[in-house]
Amino acid sequence: MAKRIQFSSPGGPEVLELVDFLPAEPARNEVQIENRAIGVNFIDTYFRSGLYPAPSLPSGLGSEAAGMVVKTGADVTTLQAGDRVVYAQGGLGAYSQVHNVAADKVAKLPDAISFEQAAASFLKGLTVYYLLRKTYDVQPGETILFHAAAGGVGLIACQWAKALGVRLIGTVGSAQKAELAQQAGAWATINYQQEDIAQRVLALTEGKKVGVVYDSVGKATWQASLDCLQRRGLMVSFGNASGPVTGVDLGILNKKGSLYVTRPSLFGYITNREELEEASDALFSLIASGAISVEVPKAQTFALADARQAHLALESRQTQGSCLLIP
Repeated sequence: MAKRIQFSSPGGPEVLELVDFLPAEPARNEVQIENRAIGVNFIDTYFRSGLYPAPSLPSGLGSEAAGMVVKTGADVTTLQAGDRVVYAQGGLGAYSQVHNVAADKVAKLPDAISFEQAAASFLKGLTVYYLLRKTYDVQPGETILFHAAAGGVGLIACQWAKALGVRLIGTVGSAQKAELAQQAGAWATINYQQEDIAQRVLALTEGKKVGVVYDSVGKATWQASLDCLQRRGLMVSFGNASGPVTGVDLGILNKKGSLYVTRPSLFGYITNREELEEASDALFSLIASGAISVEVPKAQTFALADARQAHLALESRQTQGSCLLIP
């Protein structure tokens, strides 16, 4: 028997329960992974709350973890028992001691990167990869706006942008978070509690605004994001931390300068083994070189049984950077 977190109906963190289960044998194309560290991400709260419906109930939760392969399916040739691995597209169920994952969704983990580093950075790092390199190919010297710069995705984006020679303006909610983002490589920060985002971007760019805005906040920042864009600029909406954007009048995009809007996801950009390896190699090389540093505060590392507390901390914006569950 093993333990996992599941929920039987959508709701708040209180619906999460620790239960015993008997792990199934891996299918022919799967590997069975003994998780050593599990990533906690905002998308997990969307599935738990029902914003993104789970395929069936009761349901597991989480899609990111790092650990050791303990069993392989009959058709798996790329991995073997004992391999150190990480995954972020394993389907709901990563909040578990053991999880079966399709082998082509699993990346081998270099020895220089710990399980904790991997679980804290893989989903977020792959997200930053497709945002900065695929959704919009940022160029050295370019200025971009990135909301929630002191969050898990934001801190990796600050570091990655700096490595690319890109000037990242990050929005944050406190002076402490501004300092954190700047230490990670943000070119400038905007405290949205004290400053008008659009006016500050206008000043920082000497009236030029930015060519792209990366927005995982959603409803609360939608209007300000559009106001920060240059003519024919791109609005990249990749999250709903403050609630989904609804009732959009597409005519506003014309009025603001023939703007573009996209709603990308990891599953639209990493669809096969080649794309996974390209993205993970890019991330791992930056971590190995020290260009991206991943550290999880002790206060943001929870036991698997304490998944409720992890979600409470994440949704109350008490966290800085990544959160982990340890089985």
